[in-house]
Amino acid sequence: MSDVLVIIPTYNEKENIEAIIRAVFSQEKAFDILVVDDNSPDGTSEIVSTLISEFSTSLFLENRREKNGIGTAYIHGFKWAIEKKYDYIIEMDADFSHDPKDLIRLYNACADENADVSIGSRYSKGVNVVNWPMKRVLLSYFASKYVRIVTGIPIHDTTAGFVCYKRKVLETIKLDKIEFVGYAFQIEMKYKAWKHKFNIKEVSVIFTDRTLGESKMSGSIVYEALFGVLKLRFKGIAR
Repeated sequence: MSDVLVIIPTYNEKENIEAIIRAVFSQEKAFDILVVDDNSPDGTSEIVSTLISEFSTSLFLENRREKNGIGTAYIHGFKWAIEKKYDYIIEMDADFSHDPKDLIRLYNACADENADVSIGSRYSKGVNVVNWPMKRVLLSYFASKYVRIVTGIPIHDTTAGFVCYKRKVLETIKLDKIEFVGYAFQIEMKYKAWKHKFNIKEVSVIFTDRTLGESKMSGSIVYEALFGVLKLRFKGIAR
């Protein structure tokens, strides 16, 4: 058993899932993987089940009955990781937008450099995004600027989904009270970690848009993020 678990939420990722699993397992550091699948109709979970026979001690699968948002998938995985006593828990997408070679850098930031949370940041050193349309780059970049202005959180990439947490962070944050399920989930997790005074470190990474499968971005996710930030801020002021 590794000391670190990589959680990969999936919905219709049959084109990517085997490749990303093998890429994670090919790294010099040993990582365990938990795939949390939201009942993908394309057979994603069946592919993972087949691979479990090959990686029986390091690959795990949790099947959920329906698609309920990336936030709830991660919370499901967080609770599983806490129960299994992993020291470090990493969020990662299945579509290779997060480079598996950067896993060790996020891990080292927490294991060796005194961070409680390490973020694979697209914006801590300029804009490191490849293959995104300019409209989406601007939306993402200025969304993080907006979050910083509204909340005061000193993080450049607040919507990043490539994050390593020490277990104590997830044990401290009340996961059952996390309200948001889309990109606002990522903001809320970082905001609450910051409010609990955990040490947060940004690790500069290059984000590359998916080449296979379909993006899960939607207007409702953007709406939740924009107005969810205001809600977080007002709650913080009230407290």
